[in-house]
Amino acid sequence: MRRLLALGLIAGTTGLALPAWADPLRVVTSFSVLTDMVEQVGGEQVEVTSLVGRDSDTHAFSPSPGDARRIAEADLVVFNGLQLEGWMERLIEASSYRGPLVVASRGITPLGGDEAHADDGHVQKGDAHGSHDAEAHGHEDHGHGHDEPSHDHEHEAEGHEGHDHGEMDPHAWLDVTRAQQYVVNIRDGLIEADPGHAETYRRNAAGYLDELAALDEEIHVLMADIPVENRLVVTGHDSFNYFADAYDVRFLSPVGLSTVNEPSAALMARLIDTLEEQQVKALFYENITNPALIEQLAEEAGLPIAGTLYSGALAADGDASTYAGMMRHNATRIHDALAKSAD
Repeated sequence: MRRLLALGLIAGTTGLALPAWADPLRVVTSFSVLTDMVEQVGGEQVEVTSLVGRDSDTHAFSPSPGDARRIAEADLVVFNGLQLEGWMERLIEASSYRGPLVVASRGITPLGGDEAHADDGHVQKGDAHGSHDAEAHGHEDHGHGHDEPSHDHEHEAEGHEGHDHGEMDPHAWLDVTRAQQYVVNIRDGLIEADPGHAETYRRNAAGYLDELAALDEEIHVLMADIPVENRLVVTGHDSFNYFADAYDVRFLSPVGLSTVNEPSAALMARLIDTLEEQQVKALFYENITNPALIEQLAEEAGLPIAGTLYSGALAADGDASTYAGMMRHNATRIHDALAKSAD
């Protein structure tokens, strides 16, 4: 805002017509998935800083004074909501940031804890497709809360101590259709913060939404190629409920919605029994969870580990270093492990 006022003074004294921003819009995001989405929509007009880095765990993140300074200097702040960032409200208050906020998940009906904990093996069921708003792109509340100077902004209960998601699963980006609502909210937040480049943001968002729609169809085709009885995936924690819901796949994990949880010995024993009963074909590492749990399951159940899936953070490089690449990587790894096991 200070830069905008300065530009206005310069334009008024020189008579020059200056662009809306002489420098890229400074955007701070909570984690790397949102960073990529903002970069896809913002293009060269944005400079994005992620508080939680690539291959890093948002659940276990503890903000520093430097993070508060980054937010204080931002022109726009983007975070997930749905209780993912239990530290965000306190961080914004500490920074005294008064600018626009984007709650990227605004407009999405969250899945609750019941979907994430269907039994003692933490089965995430993929048996419903109607829990999100298929017409969410047309909603009028874009989730950037600019009329709320108190920073209440429906922080989605972000004031909870620790990293407990309660009864709400925050990992909505793992369904590409729901992720398109993230893109719409980000687009509208960028337009609010930098209306001079509104057409650029609309054009970039439209192209990105088309790309994601094609990706969603691609994932549906890959999952449909796996026999129904083989569509059971074991990962490090309960992060794939939305993927399960969207693409008709079941997931098992040794821990709940937060990676800071640790499974009991009794739960691990029950899960091993479940793997045998369900004739699970393969296990997967998850990039932000402790690999020891999956390795223990693999050893005790005699199952192969088929690779790494990405849930709460993008990879530092490679094919999972963008959101679209991450989703394609996950779907391809699951398909290759479970479709081949049917041969």
